[in-house]
Amino acid sequence: MRGVDDVNVWRNALTELRERVEGVNDWDDQIFQWLRFSFDRLDRLDIKRCFLYCSLFREDYEFFRTKLIEGWIDDGLIDIDDLGSRQKAYDRGHALLEKLVKNCLIEKTGRCRSFGSCDVFKVHDVVRDMAIKSIGPEFGYMVKELRGVANERGWAEDFKKLSLMAISISELPAGLSLKCPSLSTLILSDNHISEIPKSFFEDMGTLKVLDLSRTNIETLPDSICHLENLSVLQLRGCQRLKCLPFLGKLRSLKKLDLRGAGIEAVPQGMELLESLEYLDLFCRDLKDIPTGILPKLSSLQYLAACYLEGTSIKIDLEEVASLKKLETLECRFDGIHELNSFVSESKNFRSLTTYGLAVGYGLRNDISSITDEKFSYKWSDYRSCLQVKRWLEISRLKIDGECMVVLPDNLVDLWIEYMQNMTSRSLNKIVLLENATELRRCGIRNCEGIECVVELDSSSSPSLCCLVLDKLEWLFIDHLPNLCVLVRVGGVPTPPRVLSNLKELYINSCREMRKLLPLELLQALQNLEEIRVWNCAEMEEIIASSDSDASSDKFTFTFPKLRMLELVGLQKLKSICSAKGVKIYDSIEEIDICDCPELKRNPFQLPLLDNGQPSAPPRLTAIKIDSRYSKGWWESVEWDHPNAKNLLQPYLKYCP
Repeated sequence: MRGVDDVNVWRNALTELRERVEGVNDWDDQIFQWLRFSFDRLDRLDIKRCFLYCSLFREDYEFFRTKLIEGWIDDGLIDIDDLGSRQKAYDRGHALLEKLVKNCLIEKTGRCRSFGSCDVFKVHDVVRDMAIKSIGPEFGYMVKELRGVANERGWAEDFKKLSLMAISISELPAGLSLKCPSLSTLILSDNHISEIPKSFFEDMGTLKVLDLSRTNIETLPDSICHLENLSVLQLRGCQRLKCLPFLGKLRSLKKLDLRGAGIEAVPQGMELLESLEYLDLFCRDLKDIPTGILPKLSSLQYLAACYLEGTSIKIDLEEVASLKKLETLECRFDGIHELNSFVSESKNFRSLTTYGLAVGYGLRNDISSITDEKFSYKWSDYRSCLQVKRWLEISRLKIDGECMVVLPDNLVDLWIEYMQNMTSRSLNKIVLLENATELRRCGIRNCEGIECVVELDSSSSPSLCCLVLDKLEWLFIDHLPNLCVLVRVGGVPTPPRVLSNLKELYINSCREMRKLLPLELLQALQNLEEIRVWNCAEMEEIIASSDSDASSDKFTFTFPKLRMLELVGLQKLKSICSAKGVKIYDSIEEIDICDCPELKRNPFQLPLLDNGQPSAPPRLTAIKIDSRYSKGWWESVEWDHPNAKNLLQPYLKYCP
């Protein structure tokens, strides 16, 4: 009913809702009828099917948007062939998901904190129960969860879909056979199964989707090769899986997902899978894709073949170019020249709708350089939840400034890490930043030579650089020991819109930085929502005053959208904001402070009422203090107004 403003429609809906619960005395039954009312008002059968698919997830299961849409595609609820492309299928999935969210059948639980704007969803347990009860023959499948499946012998023969996700199955008894001749989908993911009996698949001739992701299986039985109708085989995260049986008989297979599996060679018979549309070989121990295989997979739309932990899967780019239907590519290049040539000259690249490109020797997926687990950041996890996947990783390369990386003009995410022997002092001396006019997120980590994120001077095309930086929404900086400023301006005026769309700013372990945001940048930062600063040993001010007191007095600015301010391990921090005309608390919701011993003089500039009394920020919900370091800090703070401390006391929360 969201968006409906016709009173007659609302009155009719109320009448229908009352009729449903009339004479129903049981409270649980009433709740079911209310929820079923929302379900029945879905105007199309395909939307209802997509919602019911969510009942296959376990209770309290949270998922990213891409996880659900891929499931819909795998199950045939969104037909790529009818729509014409994988991208159009994703677009359809986004529209269906938004419809279900608006009907309150799927809830958006928030954003994954470390991953920018990645939305997280779930189906409430009560809504999920309603979905399970609503499943009937008209929707073509049944769902059942069996705890202790190893002891179950009486399987219903009319199952169409069966979910055994994450129910602690440790083994499947020898000789076990699921007598489900109508089964089309079987989910066994997230269990501790190490072996599958040879007889297990004997009576599953209609099986189309098999998900064994994140299990402990080491091999698959040869009997899997007799599943001639199998279209989706999910083995993601099966780290102990070293090899697969001959797969050449699975002629209906459209999707083979081996991301994170332990395989050391591509499966035998893969070149015979002419229907294959989706192939993910993002595997640590896989060294290459033998020459001659890819051209035979002419239906491929999605190909991922690289890994991040110091290895590179060899892939023939000329063979990739022969894949005329390819829409998504993830691969690694050995050097800058190879990448630049592919980006600048390849017609195949220009036809891609999404891509993930890596150059160098591989990013490390550990978080060893992060000093506190709360600031942990795993780029591999972040990539998996991106709504728009067009990313480039640059790692462990030597760049001397003469050969710069050519960025794709539609690049969205850029990640640079562990650059060696750098003579370049800024991001725009490493990459041709002017090309990337759609860049939204940027991460820079462990690059000793960088002194500023962007250096603007007469030789760096400042207007073009600023056009790019004007679109940037998310900036993550970690372990840049020589970083002094975000933007260094030399010989040109400070552009008025530099970083004007920045929403989230993360800074960690930049020991030379003393002032985070100078006054010259503030006018552009109208959209800043989160500031998180960690372990910057020399940081003295977050929002710095001008060198000239006169100019500072004339300067007025309010951060209209700043919701979150987090300051941790800033030993020399004396002021959050010392500029007289700057107000940062009008929209603030949460302030976190830990181990900032010098921040004692009036850390919060509170707004004043007409009578001169301070007032709390209108949206403030919490001031969180880490009790391990800062419990005594609150008592030592000096306030400009005698009522300020008592005013803020109710918002104070000590965290362990």
